[in-house]
Amino acid sequence: MTTTVRVPAKINVSLAVGPLGEDGFHSLATVYQAVSLYDEVTARPSDDAELHVQVHFEGLEREGSVPLDGDNLAVRAARLLREETGVDEGVVLAIRKAIPVAGGMAGGSADAAGALVACNDLWGTGLTRPELVELAAALGSDVPFSLTGGIAMGSGHGEVVSPVLASGTYHWVFAISDEGLSTPTVYAELDRLRHDDDVATPEVPSSILTALRAGDPEALGASLSNDLERAAFSLRPGLRETLRAGRSAGALGAMVSGSGPTVMFLAADEAHAADLAAFLEGSDAVTEVVQAYGPVPGARIV
Repeated sequence: MTTTVRVPAKINVSLAVGPLGEDGFHSLATVYQAVSLYDEVTARPSDDAELHVQVHFEGLEREGSVPLDGDNLAVRAARLLREETGVDEGVVLAIRKAIPVAGGMAGGSADAAGALVACNDLWGTGLTRPELVELAAALGSDVPFSLTGGIAMGSGHGEVVSPVLASGTYHWVFAISDEGLSTPTVYAELDRLRHDDDVATPEVPSSILTALRAGDPEALGASLSNDLERAAFSLRPGLRETLRAGRSAGALGAMVSGSGPTVMFLAADEAHAADLAAFLEGSDAVTEVVQAYGPVPGARIV
């Protein structure tokens, strides 16, 4: 028996980052959107009681970027589920990766969500989706949203997820770098850049929520915001050139995705996205280009 789960990438159409807290984390106010770029996690029984992981890359592979041991977030998810439910079985997790690694699109979190859903089915542990979301929050800020998908607001450290009233389909083009960025490194750089700033409590701009309710891609493109962008630019100045390339091609909005280095461009519709992707593919500022749309559902068995 095997179970395969398809789980989408996430983007943040708005990401406000509060000050560094005493717990070592930042408070966040964000709006997530799940997009049609997927990893697949297949769980099958192992011949022992151990947790194993295998990874196959569909896109750019970054050597050594995905741990193949107990540090892998999908393995940690399977271990947590096993501990919470008393299961003593092993599993082999085969991950087909299309979400960029260390690209600011929550690929590791997606794999963890996929592992929770796949192992819950394979082992017959019977946890409900809300119960899996509760477990997911212990694994990382983006894991709960990887389970729910759609469009949602994230608060706390991003792990408290609530639905957002939204309409429409949004077409995106992603410029993917051949070298990732570490999320902790980007947050540390933001703290360095802010060292004398009085950082406000993070809030989601009302313009983002208004644009999503109206299903208005032009308004959404004009409202995109990401507090981590300045840190990503500081660490990787060449991203500014990538951003300019997409804007010059008529993108409705352009922004670094999450902690980067993926740069995301909003198109008016599917045809515009194809034209924008073709332009970027011919640009010296871009390594790889991928199109996707959103919102899409979260982790699902296929």
